[in-house]
Amino acid sequence: MPLSKLTMSALFTALTAVLAQFAIPLPFSPVPLTGQVMGILLAGNILGKRAGLLSVTAYLLLGAAGAPVFSLARGGVHMLTGPSGGYLWGFLPAVYIVGLLTEKTGRSSLVNNAVFMLAALIIIYFCGALQLGLIMGYSPYQALIVGVVPFIPLDLFKVFLAANLSLQLKRKLGLNHLDHAI
Repeated sequence: MPLSKLTMSALFTALTAVLAQFAIPLPFSPVPLTGQVMGILLAGNILGKRAGLLSVTAYLLLGAAGAPVFSLARGGVHMLTGPSGGYLWGFLPAVYIVGLLTEKTGRSSLVNNAVFMLAALIIIYFCGALQLGLIMGYSPYQALIVGVVPFIPLDLFKVFLAANLSLQLKRKLGLNHLDHAI
């Protein structure tokens, strides 16, 4: 992997950590509203599947090691094994699928970006609700009501924003074709 891609991966790791700090705890859920999903969606779309996966893996490893990169400046393995850990684990397949689908199409468009990012969001929701339900003893319905439904409106906005932003960033950086590696 070229040094420029490694550098961009590191930047997206940092971006995700910063976006995670834009967090709002919800009184009825152990899962806060955060901005980190934006970092994941952008990383997959701009970096592609391999570099995006590297970025998210580094983010999760930093957090697991105790660095305060997760929401509300938290870190530690307990974050990955707790009620909201499934969402964090879901970032891995999510970033990969956005990167893979973006690479397969070869060219970004607003519609493609949004569809790929919605697929990633569904993966994050599935992984998150699954672990939330298991840890908290929730039924599938309860896990959806507490761990998915409240997040949908803001996450749809994040998808729209990330789909647009990634197009603009690619144009500015001259990355309209993914074969022109960063």
